Amino acid sequence: MKADAVPLLAIFEKKMRLEVPLFQRQYVWSKEQQWEPLWEDISRKFAEYLEGRKDAPVHFLGAMVLDQKQTPTTHVERRQVIDGQQRLTTLQIFIASFRDFCRAHECEELAKECDAFTLNKGMMADPAIDKFKVWPTQLDRGQFMDVISSGSRIGLEKKHPLVYRKYARRPEPRPRMVEAYLFFYEQIADFFNGSGTDEPLGAEVPVGQRLEECFQALKNALQVVAIDLDHDDDAQVIFETLNARGEPLLPADLLRNFIFLRAARKGEPQETLYNNYWRHFDDPFWRVEVKQGRLLRPRSDLFMQHFLSSRQGVDIPIKHLFVEYKFWIERQQPFATVTDELATLSRQGNDFRRIIEPKTGDPICSLAVFLDTFDVRTCYPLLLAILDVGIDDEEWRKISSTLESYILRRAVCGLTTKNYNRTFLSLTRNLRRDGLTHANLVKQLSEQTGESAEWPTDAAFGEAWRSKHVYQTLNNPKVVHILKRLNATFLGSKNELVSVDGALTVEHILPQNWIEHWPLQDGSKGLTGAELWTAEPQDAKAIATRIRNAVLQTFGNLTILTQALNSAASNSPWPEKKAELLRHSLLPINQQLHGIDVWDEGTIADRANALLKRALELWPRT
Repeated sequence: MKADAVPLLAIFEKKMRLEVPLFQRQYVWSKEQQWEPLWEDISRKFAEYLEGRKDAPVHFLGAMVLDQKQTPTTHVERRQVIDGQQRLTTLQIFIASFRDFCRAHECEELAKECDAFTLNKGMMADPAIDKFKVWPTQLDRGQFMDVISSGSRIGLEKKHPLVYRKYARRPEPRPRMVEAYLFFYEQIADFFNGSGTDEPLGAEVPVGQRLEECFQALKNALQVVAIDLDHDDDAQVIFETLNARGEPLLPADLLRNFIFLRAARKGEPQETLYNNYWRHFDDPFWRVEVKQGRLLRPRSDLFMQHFLSSRQGVDIPIKHLFVEYKFWIERQQPFATVTDELATLSRQGNDFRRIIEPKTGDPICSLAVFLDTFDVRTCYPLLLAILDVGIDDEEWRKISSTLESYILRRAVCGLTTKNYNRTFLSLTRNLRRDGLTHANLVKQLSEQTGESAEWPTDAAFGEAWRSKHVYQTLNNPKVVHILKRLNATFLGSKNELVSVDGALTVEHILPQNWIEHWPLQDGSKGLTGAELWTAEPQDAKAIATRIRNAVLQTFGNLTILTQALNSAASNSPWPEKKAELLRHSLLPINQQLHGIDVWDEGTIADRANALLKRALELWPRT
């Protein structure tokens, strides 16, 4: 048996057919479990090459076990795929999608270059079969040939159009390999063309040049381990060994071993270093698993990921953590001694614990709670960088206010969070360069542009506040947070002792079931959903009903209660409901309802503007 680490494309460079045995399972990889992680690995290397970071460590995509097969002299050389058929097949599908995207953007020479890694050339005994670099199991061959040979996305979609069954809302799924091709093609298109108003990485460079650069990443930055079996090797035993399921070491375990081994080599006292700096990382707290993306990850791994991202200002996926940390230490030598390294890790570990387990009275508590509520943990590397330099409480208050304003305004406006990782890492790099101060943070955020990064203006925020359907852009905890913060602005000397620490519920002042007891402004009864469906476009009652339904879910019509009203009280006419609201709630935000005799569209608009004024003071764009 011979094992070699080889570049990804080198596997497909030789004139050879990699055959999947008939007894192996069909193609089963899926979007969530395999295609998305594979694209994350590839796109990360694409980004590094476009940013000029070609010295980053190569990434291993896994192992392939190949067995020799006797081949007649006139035939293409063959190998039997003992392990890795799903990965090999997916990589062929990816190369085909990359090739077709190149062709669609008039990069024909690059497309031909890609072709050399999907199809064999020259003389072949059976060209219809021998031309394919990979030959899957019998049931998969039809769809695989379509993916590799169609030559374009449009051509493949014509062969596999969407099919709807009678009365079905969704189309029937296409063959899995076709779906894989379309997934990768879409990701590649978004990466090189951008999406929406967001420009792609390196937009100032022509797409052809960017494609060529990324092709070099495919050739050089991604590797696989190719294991060739000899005639005497038992393929089944090796397959079972490779697929055995033991208890894997966590990245933090690997890093600990790496750090303390270096300490021993340098003559630094391992036991003293462990007791002074590492012991607390072995507390059960750090092994608690937290959901991140599709998977559960222990807190220790999340800390090391955010720490390394904070130091380097680049995205560090957890599965690459050990390799990236080792590469960073050996290449950049950021610490004079292992003692310095461990002291920094220990200090920042305590900082990370402050962020994810905030304590009342800590200056960062408010921001940490907000980030958890709004599910924005991509901000953690920036927070670690700020905590590491040490700032006073007033500076923290201003930084917290600004970060909360940026994230909350974008959330209310319904703007995407897709590129937050890139945005906050860019902020971290720039602020480490210019100074981790509130003034520099405001400057950096104010310069952000595009849907994925802009900081909404007062005008844009106000428009969304007054008109957007709140629950189309925010979930209940976020709405509660906003109303709770607004409620606090009404606290004065007479009611500052009112506690709002318990669970709160959102109440629609104009109830969602309003038609029975809440007449329209002209005194008539509103229309039901079924009646709206059949109403004429110019029907006055239909127009009035739609206007009311539109303001129903806006901030002007929402409040919070410490205890939910029963349905009868919630849906009762305004005079009765107001009495119930005031009787059951001492919250200052609700005491403002005392003098309101009519609750209608005009009242909702007035209240929305009044709350907006307070919101602009709470979350200023400064």
